[in-house]
Formats: sequence, C-alpha cells, structure tokens
Amino acid sequence: MVRRFLILLTLLILGSYGVMRAQDPHFSQFYANPLYLNPAFAGSERCPRLSLSYRNQWPAFGSTFVTYNIAYDQYWHALRGGVGIYLMDDVQGSGDGRINTATINAMYSYTLQVSKKFSLAAGFQATFAMRRINWDFVFPNMIHPLYGPIYASLENPDIINTKRNYVDFSAGIIGFTEKVFFGVAVHHLTQPSESFLRGSDAVLPRKYTAHFGAEIPINSNKFKRGDLLIAPQILFQQQGAFFQQFYWGMYVSRMGILAGFWFRQTFEFQYDAFVMMVGYKYNKLRFSYSYDLTISKLSNSTYGAHEVSIAYTFGCHEKAKKISTVSCPSF
Repeated sequence: MVRRFLILLTLLILGSYGVMRAQDPHFSQFYANPLYLNPAFAGSERCPRLSLSYRNQWPAFGSTFVTYNIAYDQYWHALRGGVGIYLMDDVQGSGDGRINTATINAMYSYTLQVSKKFSLAAGFQATFAMRRINWDFVFPNMIHPLYGPIYASLENPDIINTKRNYVDFSAGIIGFTEKVFFGVAVHHLTQPSESFLRGSDAVLPRKYTAHFGAEIPINSNKFKRGDLLIAPQILFQQQGAFFQQFYWGMYVSRMGILAGFWFRQTFEFQYDAFVMMVGYKYNKLRFSYSYDLTISKLSNSTYGAHEVSIAYTFGCHEKAKKISTVSCPSF
C-alpha cells in the first residue's frame, strides 16, 4: 500500500508542473545488452546471437522495479551490416497498482571497413512502445488516521488515460580495431510524450551515451598468449537535466571464467553503486550474474540490484566469420 502511494505521489508532484521528465531503465551488464546500449552493435558478433536479461532493482521493496529483455541479432553479408530486434518489458510498482512499459525495437547497422585495422558501424533503430497504468492506488484522502484506507477516493480517474502508445527512433555509431572500440548513441530522437494525464505532457528526453573499451592480453611465462585478458571500460550516459551516470571499471577473463567490477557515479563524484559481476562461457553459451551494492546515501537499505543474463551464439557462414568483430566483452 505504501509503495503504491509513493509511486502515485511522485507522478502527481511531477505532473503538477505540466511537464514530467521520464527516464529509461538501465542495465549494469551493459555489454550483455549491446542492442539496448547502442543500435550500432547489431550484428557485432557476426554469427547469430540470442540473449536474455533480467534485472530486479531495489528488491527490499518487493518486485517494484523489474526489467526483462530478450534480443536477437546477426550479420547479413548481403546487407553489409547487422540486423537485430529486441523486446523489453519494464515494470514499475507491484501488485495491481503499477506502470508497465513494453517495447518492440528493430535496428540495422551498416559496417564500413575503413582500413585493414579500423572499421566503423552506424546503426538506426525504430521503436514501438506500449505503456499502461493499473488504476488501483491508495490516495491520502482515503486513509483514516486509525483504521487505514477505509474511505472512497475523491480523485477523478476520468482524466487518466490507462494506455499510451508511441513511436520512437534512435541512432548510434561505433569505431573499432582489433583491441580497442569506442562509440556514441542518441536515443529518443523525437522525444515522445509518455503522459497518462490528459492535458499534460511527460516528455521522454533524449539519452546520450558514450562508451570506450580496450582488450589487453597479459603475456608472461605463466600464461599462454591470450589466456588472460584485462578489459578496462568507461561508459557515460546523460538523459535530461537530472539523470547522469558514469561507469568505470574493468573485466578480467581466463579460460572461460570472467569477473568484472566497476563504479557508477556522476561527474560530480556522487557515487551511486559498486557493481560486481561473475560470468562463465562454455562453448557458445554464456551466463553472468551481477550485484549492485548501493554506496550512496541510501546505504544498502534497498538491497541494491540483482541482474542475470544468458546468451547463446549460433554457428554461421564462413563469410560472416571473416568480418572484423568488435572487441568489447560479451557480458
């Protein structure tokens, strides 16, 4: 009951200003969700790839912020680029009083071999989003000081649209060599409205992403060449005036076992979380788990966030295998 009330109260406060700024869900395992991170990653592994992700944020409040994602992509030699599609379902709130956003996303990424060592890929994405709200909340005027919510609501549900659909577009570009890659992406180019409240606007602001990574093999008498890899990573995201994330950390992999850790903060050094991840690759199957340890003023009273991803890479034509691949981690 309290959670439902807090969610609605936030919506009403923001909506009272006429324009409400929304933001996207995020994944800590960003490279396990490459199509969501940057549409230019479509077909980046060349062979067909199927991946699934699950994220439960702030489990101390129950299943209040849960996101599901399933994606498929592959490189098409005839198109000189990759195609991909992913479906995402984001749930905010629990029980009957919640907001649900489902999206269908399709993309194409064209790959240009600039030189023998450097390539560019540019991607474009089209999205159809379906949002709905279950109107089953507890309002302040329904609560008795002693007996709880016993009164009928005085709120008017007639001013609320329970469904909201819209079309959206995004674009991105990545450059890569055998060991280094970088990229930028802009999501929500048209800045669609997500408002349920009639006569108001809930603009979904553009999200800007910049990312950089490298793959460094460690050579010594103890390890064979390529047996031990270190992959430092940097990622920055900005959406609207109030949402900013800066990730920095690294992956370490050896013999199919991978571990990763990174910090999530703002540019003002306001630390949000310390993310820890473990993963394992067996033949064409990959599995990884990560946990967000909250280190902000919230302490860890929210129980952080749990995230799981699974991916499988299918066999493909020899022509696709010969195309240069992006050296970013697959987790």
